Amino acid sequence: MINDKAILVGVDGSHASYKATWWAANYAKHAGLTLQIVCAYSLPSYAAVSFDATYTAMGDDNAAHSDAQEILAKAKAIADEQGVEAATLIVTGDPASVFVELSRNYNLIVIGNRGKGGLAERLLGTTSSSLPAYAYCPIVVVPYTDDDGNLMHLNNTITKVAVGSDESKWGLKALDIAADFATCWGAELDVISAVPNLKGVDGEDAIMESYKDDLEVRIKPLQESHPDLKINKQIVSGPAVSALTKASYDHDVVVVGSRGRGGFTGLLLGSTSQGLLQHAAGPVYVVPRKYVEAAESRLDTVPSSPAEVPAKSLEEIAGVEEIPVSAAEPEVAQQIEKTIDPDRQ
Repeated sequence: MINDKAILVGVDGSHASYKATWWAANYAKHAGLTLQIVCAYSLPSYAAVSFDATYTAMGDDNAAHSDAQEILAKAKAIADEQGVEAATLIVTGDPASVFVELSRNYNLIVIGNRGKGGLAERLLGTTSSSLPAYAYCPIVVVPYTDDDGNLMHLNNTITKVAVGSDESKWGLKALDIAADFATCWGAELDVISAVPNLKGVDGEDAIMESYKDDLEVRIKPLQESHPDLKINKQIVSGPAVSALTKASYDHDVVVVGSRGRGGFTGLLLGSTSQGLLQHAAGPVYVVPRKYVEAAESRLDTVPSSPAEVPAKSLEEIAGVEEIPVSAAEPEVAQQIEKTIDPDRQ
């Protein structure tokens, strides 16, 4: 889990992005990784809705740049509160394409999800352009509230991890990553496998037994490679999205694989009634298609970890500027934290 790559968290001034910053800093501290915070904006379409923090006149690059620094200062203060020193970046232009290129350089990218608008919508976007489908490293999406508008409480420690499991290479990679992640925290791992509704189908019992056997086969290597990891198995009937959304309410993290076209991408990024990322009540850890398929048909090129993906210097990525920003006063961070998570001790 530990290498020389950092964790990147995207912020846009929304409370959702500050909650993502808190999660990313907490994990960086636990895993011994460094943290970088990035704020993205675009011109000339930049307008007040681009940032939550302040109003800036359309097309005013200096004011937009100043707003970005203010947002970064607040996010940096949140990291400082946890004893994590963070570097800061500003991205201009299309954030989706820039973040895909940046993903070569990171162990993990974390973004907050507040529903419509903001950075999350631009990065999650559509199936064809979304960061979870095309990034070179895993993505964690941290929701701000559940479907009923209840603020999500963040724990300092992770004790329960769920993973959606199937026989695809995406599902198998997600299973491996979930096991490593749970082991890193000393957490339990619940492996969830969804099967079609078999009620009334001839041979229902035999079909269910075959699913159970397949799940046992998938889990056996994990039991051998992680002998101290407690693994629970769960086979559910019906849509996987329903089971995983339900799991997000009583697990600290839900891990899933993204397949590109169809499969779990539809589960992640589908319509409002189907998408896991729209309805999860806790962080969703996405294993992207490009991360699993370094080449479309050459499995021997699949990286075993983000450390094996060749990095790209910032100078080679258009629209990225590393800019030192001083953290806001501790009182500012403390006030934000009280707002985003009143239950946090």
